[in-house]
Amino acid sequence: MTVRVGRKRTIVIPKKIADMLGIEEGSRVMLVISGNKLEVIPLPDAITLSLKGKKVARVTLRELEEESMREQKRYNGVFSS
Repeated sequence: MTVRVGRKRTIVIPKKIADMLGIEEGSRVMLVISGNKLEVIPLPDAITLSLKGKKVARVTLRELEEESMREQKRYNGVFSS
């Protein structure tokens, strides 16, 4: 697909391609120069990663809450005088 470089060197990603890559308004992308080519790489946000990303560990809600309580106690201990 061919697109035209617009004012201030902007490039509009066609809807069909944006939809295929999951790019929406406000999405972040990384631009990479590879030789004489420009790659546009979508960067998923934290919510997308948590819902669709590869799982690398399993944490139970209880473990998460316990860790949160430990960190809060540590944080409060640092700032309480």
